[in-house]
Parts: sequence; C-alpha cells; structure tokens
Amino acid sequence: MSTIKDLKPAKVWQNFYELTQVPRPSNHEEKAQKFMLEWAKENSIEATIDAVGNIIMSKAATPGMENCKGIILQAHLDMVPQKNSDTVHDFENDPIQTYVDGEWVAAKGTTLGADNGLGLAAGMAVLTANDLPHGPIELLITATEETGMDGANGLEAGVLKGDILINLDSESEGELYVGCAGGINSVTEFTYEEESLPADSIAYKLTVKGLKGGHSGLDINLGRGNSNILLFRFLKTYAKELDIYLASIDGGSLRNAIPRESFAVIVVPKANADQLQKAIAETLAIYKAELGAQEPNLQLCIEATDMPPFVIDLCTQYRLTNSIIACPNGAVRMIDSMPDTVETSNNIAIVKSENSKVVINTLIRSSVETAKDALAQSIQAVFELAEADHTTFSGAYPGWKPNPNSTILKEMQEIYEQMYGKKPAVLSIHAGLECGLLGAKYPNWDMISCGPTICFPHSPDEKVNIPSVEKFWKYLKETLKNVPSK
Repeated sequence: MSTIKDLKPAKVWQNFYELTQVPRPSNHEEKAQKFMLEWAKENSIEATIDAVGNIIMSKAATPGMENCKGIILQAHLDMVPQKNSDTVHDFENDPIQTYVDGEWVAAKGTTLGADNGLGLAAGMAVLTANDLPHGPIELLITATEETGMDGANGLEAGVLKGDILINLDSESEGELYVGCAGGINSVTEFTYEEESLPADSIAYKLTVKGLKGGHSGLDINLGRGNSNILLFRFLKTYAKELDIYLASIDGGSLRNAIPRESFAVIVVPKANADQLQKAIAETLAIYKAELGAQEPNLQLCIEATDMPPFVIDLCTQYRLTNSIIACPNGAVRMIDSMPDTVETSNNIAIVKSENSKVVINTLIRSSVETAKDALAQSIQAVFELAEADHTTFSGAYPGWKPNPNSTILKEMQEIYEQMYGKKPAVLSIHAGLECGLLGAKYPNWDMISCGPTICFPHSPDEKVNIPSVEKFWKYLKETLKNVPSK
C-alpha cells in the first residue's frame, strides 16, 4: 500500500510528510518552529525568526536571474486541530496519521494539515531545488494564522525585500485568487444563576453529531448543518412543552470551523421521559428531511447521564436560546458581480458554558468592509435585545482588494494557458488570506494566491488531490522561471 512518501513530486511530498510528524496546532507551534529552523540549518539556508514567531528564509537568485523581481513565497505554519469524537489524538504531541485513498491523501480521524502544509512543503522544495532557475526568493512562514493571523499582524514593515507575493494558501488548482474577505470575531457572554435541580427529574446528555463541518469561509454556502443551531432549535421547540432545563452546553471548538458536534446536559421531569424520546425521533426526522443530502450522517440523540449539580436559570436559558436562533448564521449575501461567491457571512462557531457564564463565539466575514460592520451591528443588536452581558469584537483583519493591473496575474494566466491549454479562473475567495494584512504593511507588493486542490479543510474530512499537487508544483516552478525583470 502506497504512502505519501511514495508520491510525486517526491520532494514536496517528503517535506509534507515531515511536517505531518511535527505537532503544529494553532497557538502551539513551538515544535514546528524548532523543526523549521533546524531544517534550514541542515540545508544551509539563511533563516530568522521574529518576535511573533514568523520565520523568514531566503535564497539568492540563480546565475543570470539576478535582475528579476524578488519573489516572496508565503505560507502559514499552523494547522486547524479538529478530530472526530471517537478518535484518540493529542494535537500537541501526536503525529498526523495519513493514508492514500485513490487520488486523494487524507488523515485518520483528524484534520490533515494540507492547509497550509502543502503550500509550505512546496516553498521548502523551492529553497532546496538545484535545478530551478529563479530570481531572489524569500519564504515567509507566518505564525498562528488560523486563530487570528497573529503572525501577519505582527510582521514588521521593511523586513522583506521582494516585490511579488505568491501566497500558497488557496485550495483549488486551476484557480488564481486576487482578493479575499476580511473578518472580525465576536464574543458574547451571558451570566447565569445556578438553580437547584427540579424534583422527580432525570438527566440526559443531548448530542448533535455526524455533521461535515468544514471551513467557515469556503464551505459556508454549501448548506451544511451547524450543530449549535440544530441543538438550540430543538430546545426552542420543546423546552417549554417538556419542561426541559439546560444544565450545560459545549458546542463547537474553533471560530473558523463550522461546528460539527454540540453536547448539552438537560434535565426533564421523569414523567416526560417518553415524550422526550419521541421529540428526539421527530426532530431527527425533520432534520434529515431538510439536510439529508448534505448531512447523511447527522445524528440527534440522548442518553441518560448523572444528575448535574445545578441547572441554568430559566430566564437565561430562554434568552440564550432565542438569541442563538435569531442570530444571523451562514451566507448572508452573495457578491453581485460574482453570484456564486459569498460576500458576507457569519459562523456561530462556539457556545460553551463554564463558571456561571455562557460564551458565544462567532466569526464574521465580508469582502465589503461596511457590510462586515453592518453584520456585526446586527449580531450585537440581537444579543443586546436578549440582555446579554456584553458583545465584544476583536481580531479584525482587512479584505484584499483585487488589482486588475497586476503584472504577476497576467504572467501566471499566460503560463497556465501555455502549460494546460486553458485559462485559469480568476477569483476572490470568501476566506481570510493573509494578503490583506501583508499588503497593508507592504503596499508596493503585487500579490496573488494559488495552491493544490484541498477539500473540506478545517474538518476531519480534509483531503488533498494528488494529481493537483503535481500540477501546482510544475506551475509554481514555471512561474518562478518566468518572473519579470525589475
């Protein structure tokens, strides 16, 4: 049985394999940073690390290419740590277990880390290639992209010397990205009272699981279920009728992933136990009828559990339920000139109770700054009407406005058509590429983004298409050979 070390192009896949063996979840990248610096030293590549964890490597132009414009290849080091509930995996210590499935590479029960590991692997292969003509090359490896673009935010102006940024973090081969959405995080808190358990009651663990989840930008318009919405929709429908008390909630885990699983502990009168089972079955049938095509493995279930020490006061429970049901979620508006591309969206990513607080995290995205602000106002208004303690916003990053006069775009369009006999698609992406932040610090840069085909990033279904990696690699090499002169 083949492994990723047997795949072509050998150097790219070897680099990616080595990256899968080094833990690199967001906010825990120290081992990967150490690995990259040691790798650079072993390969006699100049490398530095800055105060926020960005690593910059450089390679001089090959003879005769010294007058070419300098290229910055850019990828991020961290990966999204998501796993199925029945998978035992410690992202801070365990390697990713990869396997080959036909024309695809995937991981066993976890995210694969092809986002953005394959882009990084390609950048590493460029630095060690001895048969590739190119101008001056810098490889910018940014830190903690997935949870807040910390590396891009903290990068100092004037450090990099190149003229053209090729971001290696898009996920459809044959497509060139020239713009992206900006984003902002919202955090809402409700304080609740711990109330005594009702008499003659029984506790259940209520679970929504089996959803596909996925990237909260790229997959937000696919009609997938949001486990938080589905769980609170059930409570909205049956809480009063069946005297359901909410004791705790734990839904979703990452702000940039559509939540796949949500868990709650609920308490109901023993006399309503049979009705609760019936309500679960009826609701699951409704959810299956609505979402079955997109979510064939959707599950809504309950199982008896130990009685909790308290329940959340009913007033907070109802305000919480109503506000989550009312909060905008999913694709809110499409781009007028690109009706297949989302302009503005929100992802109700995490709902979690702890220490007398329920905290709700959402990620708002838009390629229109004013639309992003307007959606943030709507979300804030919903939670203010529900009398939440407060809603705060953080981690704002700008979108990347397309440049119709981009020299590298024209060059890469021509190269792709010459190589593959068709024009590449030129698009704006509804995801937070770092180009917006980086371009604000280096306004002289001509920027573009490309990559191999990666499906279902930010979920354990993540997989990368093997033939697309070779096409992407050949295309990148040909681009570097044909970089325009200064």
